[in-house]
Amino acid sequence: MKALSIRQPWAWLIIHGGKDVENRSWHTKYRGRFLVHAAKGMTNNEFTTALLYCLARGLPMPDRSDMQRGGIIGSVELVDSVDHSDSAWYMGQKGFLLRDPKPLPFMPLKGQLQFFDVPGVQS
Repeated sequence: MKALSIRQPWAWLIIHGGKDVENRSWHTKYRGRFLVHAAKGMTNNEFTTALLYCLARGLPMPDRSDMQRGGIIGSVELVDSVDHSDSAWYMGQKGFLLRDPKPLPFMPLKGQLQFFDVPGVQS
């Protein structure tokens, strides 16, 4: 199955917080369900930016220490790759439109750039 590394806290927000757009600087032709890999890296600035964004909108967000990193945390369906979206989560040059997030038991795994294959994993 395909996977995509996404930095925390954005990966958590996709699976648990209603984030329906993954912002990127590139388009993809891939469509379908993929595994959400929570990257190991997360800066104080990334966490604070997301926390302030969520607080201003009354959205949930766990403590920094509760966010799993360095592995698979769930799966989501990619339905389109767009240049614009009306979603409040759209903030990039391009966006992957997402739906139907599903949490999965944490599975430690080294991430990679772009979409990558994770053999033997079902969502």
